[in-house]
Amino acid sequence: MEKVRDKKVKITYSLRNKLILLIALAMIPLLSLTVYIIFALQNYSNAYDNIVSNMTVANSYNLNFKEELDESIYKLVVGSVTFDTIEEDDSLKSPYALIDELREDFKELAEITTDKESRMWLLSLLRNLSTLRDRVDDIRMNLEEGNRYDENIEMLDNNIYILTELIQDDIQYYIYYQTQSIEQLKNSLNEQVANFIGIFALTGFIIVVIAVIATGYVVRSITKPVRDLSDAATKIADGDFSTRVEVATKDEIGTLAENVNEMSGRLEEMVQKIKEDERKMRHTELRLLQEQINPHFLYNTLDTIVWLVEGNSPDKAVNMVVSLSDFFRIVLSKGKDIITIREEEQHIRSYLEIQQVRYRDILEYEIRIPEELYGYKILKLTLQPIVENSLYHGIKVKRGKGSITVTGTLKDDKIYFEIKDTGVGMTQEELDSIRAKLTRPCKETDSGFGLANVNERIRMNYGPEYGVTVDSVQGEGTWVQIVIPAQKIEA
Repeated sequence: MEKVRDKKVKITYSLRNKLILLIALAMIPLLSLTVYIIFALQNYSNAYDNIVSNMTVANSYNLNFKEELDESIYKLVVGSVTFDTIEEDDSLKSPYALIDELREDFKELAEITTDKESRMWLLSLLRNLSTLRDRVDDIRMNLEEGNRYDENIEMLDNNIYILTELIQDDIQYYIYYQTQSIEQLKNSLNEQVANFIGIFALTGFIIVVIAVIATGYVVRSITKPVRDLSDAATKIADGDFSTRVEVATKDEIGTLAENVNEMSGRLEEMVQKIKEDERKMRHTELRLLQEQINPHFLYNTLDTIVWLVEGNSPDKAVNMVVSLSDFFRIVLSKGKDIITIREEEQHIRSYLEIQQVRYRDILEYEIRIPEELYGYKILKLTLQPIVENSLYHGIKVKRGKGSITVTGTLKDDKIYFEIKDTGVGMTQEELDSIRAKLTRPCKETDSGFGLANVNERIRMNYGPEYGVTVDSVQGEGTWVQIVIPAQKIEA
């Protein structure tokens, strides 16, 4: 299908002026017929204006309702706001206000909409709105009772999001059938025009020719923009979000075209963002894996194993082989991105056991992660890159022995990890540079794989309220905190 791109809809004269021109051409013999034509076209115009106005109202909700309501309910569920404080946030609206506003507007549309198919989808929308309000009531009751977060999350995923999607579908189907009504209106108008032409033929060839030309022009000035918009809507429905329609007027057609263009642009941006986020995520995970399968690390570890064997320390060599095996088993983890905290702890423990053999004179470590956290989820390779940074940039460059401590705690449905080292620490300038990197997306050309990369990976998976923070004092050490949501592994 060819693209409808940058089509120009131009209406040079008003419909009223065209009708006056027809009256002037027909003169007195056609006065009665002209009056009839004026009333007929006025009825078509009113019907057309009503349809376009209805579509404009529906389209405004199609663009905003789902996004606004989903965001409001989500922030209520996660506790960012309450039903009593939600309207204090300028970016949010009460879900009840959103539902009631939509219901009132679409009740009015149901009263004035005559098309059977359109009314069917309006009634479906109103039913879904009633169900949606009931589910919002359920969530509010759960929040008031407390300790029902998981139930609310499940209701959010299995009810709220589905209902708002159904409501959006209802709106889109209503818009589609209203578009079909415009097409039917056009066909009816064409039939009426054909009748006019036949009547004009009785009064003279010249008047007939002129009337046909003038009427045809009137018809085209209405049907052409409608047809262009209909074609554009079809292309958008088929997934061509690059479709645009240019309108040279400030009437209802122009308003509808602007809304269609805005909707298409937003959809195109959303699709591109989703694709880019997915690409960045895959790239980040690949770089993580590459960092872990570092040939220098592997060679050094194997050299150490050989040294232990030659040094008549077979037990230590065996332990190191076991640690190396555990290390790479978790790195690969059968391609899984999500593992248990127990596995992540074993990963950093294996890594530190290997490194302690190499750096036994300068490295001490302690891992204090309670067993109650073992059954929770964590992104693979979240803690190990931070521990590695602590070793190579903190402990290794320090004179004398240093220590690395890893702790984990559960609080308010969040899990907090702290990686603390007693290394050389950072200057204020170095600390400010690290913090600045945490606030911007990582570039594919960035060297190394440290705090910023882990932070971005956490935020892309869980949201901006989670991630990495860092503090450091030169000569004393560095403290890194990681916050992730508390999500248990499903049995």
